[in-house]
Amino acid sequence: MRRYILKRIGLIFVTATIIIFLVFYFVKSLPTYNRVMLGVDPETFYLIQEREGYNRPVVEQFFIWIGNIIEDGTLGRSFTIKRDISNILIERIPISMRLNIFPYVLSLPIGIAFGIWAALKKNKLTDQLISIGVIILISVPSFVIATMLQYYVVYIFEWIDTPFVASDLDFALNPLRGVTSYFMPMFVMLLSGVASLTRITRAELTEVLTQDFMLLCRTKGLTKRQATFRHALRNAMVPIAPSIIGGFISIMSGSLVIERIFRVPGIGGVYLEAFQNQDYPLIMALMMFYTVIGLAASLIVDLSYGVIDPRIRVGAGKR
Repeated sequence: MRRYILKRIGLIFVTATIIIFLVFYFVKSLPTYNRVMLGVDPETFYLIQEREGYNRPVVEQFFIWIGNIIEDGTLGRSFTIKRDISNILIERIPISMRLNIFPYVLSLPIGIAFGIWAALKKNKLTDQLISIGVIILISVPSFVIATMLQYYVVYIFEWIDTPFVASDLDFALNPLRGVTSYFMPMFVMLLSGVASLTRITRAELTEVLTQDFMLLCRTKGLTKRQATFRHALRNAMVPIAPSIIGGFISIMSGSLVIERIFRVPGIGGVYLEAFQNQDYPLIMALMMFYTVIGLAASLIVDLSYGVIDPRIRVGAGKR
């Protein structure tokens, strides 16, 4: 197991290096890159040129960029925000986590419960109603649901006086208004999480309930409820639980669409602003951040299989 972990960490390091280098190379190759640099004042441009080695080959520039990150402990400086990128991430990531963590945690019991209910009532009215609701929530884009929710909650029923989340200042002045302003984006994310988890739980549990060992459990005297929760659900959770664990890691990445619609000052909004403003240092730093988060989540998901089901030995090989 230890050998497999070390091997995966090595592969993650190589993969991350390749992805980040490709992003770095393509960004440097953009014709607008030099145009953006020309907008910087001459003194700043000279300092950046000396520090980043812009007059050298791209491969050498990449290693200089990595060396500066290791040496200074920062990810560079944003052209448009005029701040250190590390400080921007430290400020924005907690905001995205605050928005994502509650609906994600709440969606777990609700989604799993609906999935179990639908699997136990397979092909009955309850299962059909749940399946229709899941199909609708998965098929309709989240920005459509968010826009409709804003329209009806704010402008038709007037339950909330603003379609956007409250700023930190407004939150401090009126905490109740600040909390209620987060209701809509959290509700949209909750619906998406419940629909996704309900679908996968129903599919996995339905397949397990048709296995031969379930018939054996019933013949040994277990009731349907006992056989389902003691044996079927435990086996069905093997492919479900790792994705749940990986989802906790992905919470830090934020939600681009939801944060944009509801004007949440999280990490997703910074990502879109960086592309709109052609802030290339910020783009490269964010791509590095998203790459590391994605690869770390995949590693944790793979390792969790052996923890959830002791019969699985990841990387054990043949004996």
